[in-house]
Formats: sequence, C-alpha cells, structure tokens
Amino acid sequence: MKWQWKLGRYADIDVYIHATFLLVLAFVAWQHWALGPSGVIEGLLFVLALFACVVLHEYGHALTARKFGIKTRDITLYPIGGIARLERMPEKPLQELWVALAGPLVNVVISAVLFSWLLFSQTIKPLAELTMTTGPFLERLLLANLFLAAFNLIPAFPMDGGRVLRAVLAMRLEYTRATNIAAAIGQGLALLFGLAGLFGNPMLLFIAFIVWIGASQEAGMVQMKSALAGIPVSRVMLTDFRVIAPTDPFSRAVELILQGSQQDFPVVSEAGVVGLLTRTDLFEALAHAPATTAVSTAMLREFPTSEEGEMLETLFARLQESQCHTVPVLRGETLIGLVTSDNIGEFLMIQTAIKTYKPQAMMHRVQV
Repeated sequence: MKWQWKLGRYADIDVYIHATFLLVLAFVAWQHWALGPSGVIEGLLFVLALFACVVLHEYGHALTARKFGIKTRDITLYPIGGIARLERMPEKPLQELWVALAGPLVNVVISAVLFSWLLFSQTIKPLAELTMTTGPFLERLLLANLFLAAFNLIPAFPMDGGRVLRAVLAMRLEYTRATNIAAAIGQGLALLFGLAGLFGNPMLLFIAFIVWIGASQEAGMVQMKSALAGIPVSRVMLTDFRVIAPTDPFSRAVELILQGSQQDFPVVSEAGVVGLLTRTDLFEALAHAPATTAVSTAMLREFPTSEEGEMLETLFARLQESQCHTVPVLRGETLIGLVTSDNIGEFLMIQTAIKTYKPQAMMHRVQV
C-alpha cells in the first residue's frame, strides 16, 4: 500500500499507519515545545496511547463483525482516526447495529477501567485543573476516550452513529430508504456544524465537511448497490475485446491500446486465462524495460474473475476492494467477456436515463 507502513498483524488483521499520521506527531511536539523535552515526550506518549485506544476501537468493530462471518481486510490509522475495512457490511440491521456500537463501547470500557484505577489510587483531579497539555496522564486519557465514544455516536455518516441510526431505521424501513433518511439527517447536522464553525470553532467546519461528504458517499453507494441488485454479469459484460499471449512483447499491448479504448488485457495461453496486464503496470514496466520484453514479466498473476451468472452487485463489491479495474468473465475455463468499472458506470447511466425517460413519455401522452 502506498504511503502506509505495516505496524503488525494481530488477530489475523493487518494494522497500518498512514504517512500523514506523522503530521499529528509533529503538531503535538510543537504544541508541547514550551514545556521542554519532558513535556514533548509526554505529549507524544499521550497521543500514541490515544491512538492505541483508536486501534482497540476499530478491533471492536472488526471482531464483532467476525462473529457474523464478516472478515476485516485491514485497519489503518489516519490523523483523523482509524478505519477498519470490512469485506462487506452486515446484511441484517441488528448485526449492523452491534458492529457499529462495538467501537464506541470499547472506548467506554477503557474509560471505566481507567476511572476505576484512578478511584482506587485516589489520584483523580478536578476537571478544572486539566488542560490539553497538562494534568494527570490517565485522567486525560479517560476523558479522551469518553470524547471518542460520544463523537463517534453522532448520528451522521461516516461516524458510527450514522450506521446505528440506519440500522434502527432499517428495522422498520427498506434499507435504501433508511440510508437516505440517515444521510439526510447527517447532512442536516453538517449544516449546523458549518454554521457553528463560521461563528465559533473553525474545527467544526472541518467536521461539517467530513460529515457532508460521508453522508453523500454512503447514500450513493447504497443506491448503486440497489440499482445493481439482481442483474447478472452476462447482461453487462463486454464481449468485444482483445487478448494477448504471455510471450507477446509490450509493444503489442501498446499497439492495442492505441487502436482502441481497451485499457487492460487478459493474458491467455492454451491453459486459459493466466494473467491480466493492466495499463498502469504496462506503463511502469515500459519505464524500466525495453518494448520487446514479454508481457508475462509485468502481468498480474492473481486477479479476480467472475462467472456469467454472478450478480453484478457482488462483483462490484469485489471490484472496489481489488487493485484491478477489469474482471475477466469465464464460462468454465473459457473467457467470454470482461467487466470494468467504467462498464458498470455506463450501465448505471443508461438505466438512469431509461427510468427518467418513461415518466416524461407518459406525461406527454396525457397532455396530447
């Protein structure tokens, strides 16, 4: 993964940290600079402890999802928090509710454990004595975890509260409608945050932006899944395509790209589809090897495939998680078509145009 470093693998889940996380460490070091070296070290230790709690938060989501048979691809730490990439969202509203609540509940449990220790050790200080940079380490960590739990329960995407709200609504309403209502509520909150940010804390403007974009993306994704539901791959796949052989030179692939609009090429031998040469990999290879080099040296050997009877909704979800934008469609071992991200997008545009046209046609007949 670009701009990410692997921290380790725990409970069969890879944990990564994004390069931009270094900006947080630099900001914290600058904020504590006036307190001297010991203050800087304590500030850095605090933010690392806080993000360790964020990792546990994401493991709450991941391990709860695992109980429902949903795997987690990885967990990545960003400056704004962590993201656990589930292979899919739970299909049942009650399952989604538990998965969404699991993260904030972890923060509540951490806060309860810290509070018990502070109470037992009699080291609790009045809140008035605490600041962002000074005060008992564990007490500040306790309050930070309570804030994380409360913030994540705001009923707006992409926070956990948005998924909680959708899950509750989906127990009574159709899933797409529940998502649209939850997204609308989230965007309403984004407007309130934005207005408050204009007259107060500028950070609220940033939160408003994240919430607005998150709500729009979630609603769009669910509408797209609904539009693709029940449609077999065979209805959408490209049947006019070109293939190349493993022994063909890069120059052959370049020639095919210039002749048409196809970007990625299945690599086919007597054994069937043995690889996939993407446009990106081809260009990278051409920068380091002559055009006479065989495409087998640059082709992907592990890539997703599909069968003609697979539902487009399922394939689209796999495409999103894959580095490939093209999926070969097989009938047995025989290549019969290709499905690309652009291909699916064009299909959705056509379906939208058809749905838009029909009501207009009916209105025209009524007027006549």
